[in-house]
Amino acid sequence: MKGMSDTSALPTIVLDMPDPEPAPPRPAAGGVLRTVLTEPFRARVWKELTYLVIALGLGGIAVAYLLLGFGGGLYASIVLIGIPILAVVILGGRVWGRIYRVLCSVLLGSPLPEPPQFTFRPGIWGWLRGAFTDRTSWRALLFLLIQSVHGMVIGYLTLVVVAMTGFLALSPIPWAFGNTTNVDENGVEHHSMLQFGDFYIDTWPRTLAVSVVGITGCFLLPWLIRAVCHLHRLLALWLLTPTERDRRMAELQASRRAAVEDSTATLRRLERDLHDGTQARLVSIAMMLGRAEERLAAGGDADELIAQARTGSKEALTELRELVRGIHPPALELGLEPALETLAARCAVPVELRVLLPVRPSPAIEAIAYFSVAELLTNVVKHAGANRIWVAVLPSGPNTLLVTVRDNGQGGALQPAERPGETTVAGGLSGLAARARSVDGTLHVDSPVGGPTVITMSLPVTGP
Repeated sequence: MKGMSDTSALPTIVLDMPDPEPAPPRPAAGGVLRTVLTEPFRARVWKELTYLVIALGLGGIAVAYLLLGFGGGLYASIVLIGIPILAVVILGGRVWGRIYRVLCSVLLGSPLPEPPQFTFRPGIWGWLRGAFTDRTSWRALLFLLIQSVHGMVIGYLTLVVVAMTGFLALSPIPWAFGNTTNVDENGVEHHSMLQFGDFYIDTWPRTLAVSVVGITGCFLLPWLIRAVCHLHRLLALWLLTPTERDRRMAELQASRRAAVEDSTATLRRLERDLHDGTQARLVSIAMMLGRAEERLAAGGDADELIAQARTGSKEALTELRELVRGIHPPALELGLEPALETLAARCAVPVELRVLLPVRPSPAIEAIAYFSVAELLTNVVKHAGANRIWVAVLPSGPNTLLVTVRDNGQGGALQPAERPGETTVAGGLSGLAARARSVDGTLHVDSPVGGPTVITMSLPVTGP
């Protein structure tokens, strides 16, 4: 049943929202003990320890970079040459940021997104202005300043704790084979490497007890190292990744690029259709009328040519109507609901339609919703192998509408992405996603292999 004559038979369309994550099971006592005993031997711990060592060394270099760079630049600015030096020092923050992002990705297992590229402005003054107002560089320099203190102070203390713990764990070896003698205030010699006030570690039981403390610390050190590295990771995530404003600008640029590409593709399609179809037919009609005019001038019969020209003109008008409908469907003049009813009636697969629009959307939103549903219906007919389609246009809040297309086909609209564990939509749906983003909308695809496929587009009622 097509159209809206039987809405009671419509299935309930449930948006594919992620299920609440169940609480992680409490690890058994044996699992905790196994984790504690094996953690020091995991590659992750050694990578994080390597990161702390590198961060300690880079911290010293960074302090010298900041002091010499800004100090020398400010001093040389007296003769103006320091201004370009300061600009180079500021832009150098981007290089430092890239170094630390690579370290976080390789050693901490936390890939960080790249910030926007530096925008070069023409001329020396444009370049200087761009350098001194580059927010990404200043944020990277702030990270460098905090990271220098954090890496050198906290990192140094952490490494000292690691070294002391390792020394305590191995202390029986130098105590047994080394010549370690201490003399107390009474002149008594003690075979000891460690002492705590007047208490000397000078017997095997005491030495082994200290070693046990050190070995125990070795199994606890991974958590200390991880906590310190987590602070480094949070700092990098805060200052070395794109801000919300940067992400918003990137989305707007992608949306504008998608809109331009879509309009360019539409224009090319119209030009091709007009050139290959309507224009050729009009040329044929003109030639027929010319031949008819020649026959009439010679006193012959031109009825057949005139009839062919009339038929060709009707076909040309039909093609023009189809082209106009591809630009802006006449059914949209009456609203989105009648236009979608027309699509449902023309679809080769039975479509059940439900539309509820308390407020009529803006013309741009109506056009996006109409063409998106039209493309989705075409995809279902061509690729899904479905025998039923459900389309719903329902409000979601005061300023948002949800356009949902569901079919009972074979699914599989999601494709594996380049990164393991991620997916991406098929090529045609990516264009719909870009079209939705152009008006601050979203596209959600739920299409497991075997079906069903549910595609939900969220659009603002009045556009961006």
